[in-house]
Amino acid sequence: MATNNINIKNRRATFDYAIIETYTAGIVLTGTEIKALRQGKAGLTDTYCLPINRELWLKNMYIAEYSFGSYNNHATHRDRKLLLRRKELNRIIKAAAQPGYSVVPLRVFINERGLAKVVIAVARGKKSYDKRQSLRERDDRRAIDRMLKR
Repeated sequence: MATNNINIKNRRATFDYAIIETYTAGIVLTGTEIKALRQGKAGLTDTYCLPINRELWLKNMYIAEYSFGSYNNHATHRDRKLLLRRKELNRIIKAAAQPGYSVVPLRVFINERGLAKVVIAVARGKKSYDKRQSLRERDDRRAIDRMLKR
């Protein structure tokens, strides 16, 4: 099987949240969704995870319509179920129930077996001063790298 370089990231998540713990989950997709995802036509902007009835659902994830899909095409922003082990799921649901904590997707990729996976994180929202600190650290790292390259 050819190697897939599909790696869709949620860049905003690491800026808005302090990542506590990460998990890798499978996604339940329809035929046209996986085909569109393999073309790289997806986005994680404003996407979040929500526990409903002891299951974890991925809300508001964008997967573009498959260009060759006819009347069988999927809805672009439908809710998608995440597949996790029961022990991991219980830990995530317990963490998400605490005030100030959320479950956010970090990236979507296709593994070596051709299955779609999503890396989710239990995260705590950052305050504005935390975000300023992150920007300052990033700028400092860039300045140091620039000095080392000279």
